[in-house]
Amino acid sequence: MSVTPDDTPAGSGFAMPPAWAPHARTWMAWPCRKEIWHNGLVPAWRAYAEVARAIARFEPVVMAARPEDVEEARALCGPSVDIWNVPLDDSWARDIAPVFIARDGAVAGVDWQFNAWGGKYAPYSEDAHFAERLLVRQGLDCFDGGMVLEGGAIVSDGAGTLMTTEECLLNPNRNPGMTWAQIEEQLKGNLGVTRILWLGQGLAGDETDGHVDNVACFAPGGEVLLAMPADSGDPSFAVMQENKARLRAAGRLVIEVPLPAHRAGLTRSYINFAVANGGLVIPTFDDPVDDEAAAIIATAFPGRTIAQVDANPIVVGGGGIHCITYEEPKGR
Repeated sequence: MSVTPDDTPAGSGFAMPPAWAPHARTWMAWPCRKEIWHNGLVPAWRAYAEVARAIARFEPVVMAARPEDVEEARALCGPSVDIWNVPLDDSWARDIAPVFIARDGAVAGVDWQFNAWGGKYAPYSEDAHFAERLLVRQGLDCFDGGMVLEGGAIVSDGAGTLMTTEECLLNPNRNPGMTWAQIEEQLKGNLGVTRILWLGQGLAGDETDGHVDNVACFAPGGEVLLAMPADSGDPSFAVMQENKARLRAAGRLVIEVPLPAHRAGLTRSYINFAVANGGLVIPTFDDPVDDEAAAIIATAFPGRTIAQVDANPIVVGGGGIHCITYEEPKGR
């Protein structure tokens, strides 16, 4: 397949598939930015390896790792996970990988600009090149996204609608020179969607500035799973109620998923789970609502095997299971 610089993915028939479309593999990146892991890297390594092994029950997994971390990653992940030796700055594959798009069995990727969540961490030059390196490795065509965007900030229903938050995409630390309309135009042209469903804010204290993958996701039946605190005094309660109102106004059936009762200032959310071929990898937080949340999610994704993984060591670094994984759609 040949792509010219003037082509847009939408103009070429590409679109961002939903998470439940068949996968070729899942991509991950080994933890390496020491300062974000307050208890040291070892708990993070073990948690990432557990997620990788859980997903590998359902589909191939490729773990990117710096040259100096390859042997550690291989030892902890085991033989079911492939290790890719590549430079990295950090470990959030969802945000540094290309956003995959598909068309009639062909797969390509959109390489967005990456600025470490509004310049919060440095250095980030290796992560800014990660998407391009991945696409070259896989021999896939690459489209230039033309703006700053992280994969955790968007989610597709596979039927023409993209969901995101104003807090993140309209944040001046991402694309200060772009208007709301220009951002919509870039999203539609690059991801093959016709409608942007804008939520308001994300969870309180989320350093990603409101990534939607902690807030809400689409389910195969068209419903939207929405994180919801039980306590009306929770700092995220009013925000999530506003998001629910927006979803209902857009004609969406909303399924509320409880937030962990004990978040201790961390961005713990069950919405931050990974979909695999025939399976779901859902976080646990040693919280009273762990099993209730998993059951709600499982009902919305019928026929899938559930794997629950302790995500507490992951959220210490600022993200969750969805944040550390990215699914590549299956091509021909």
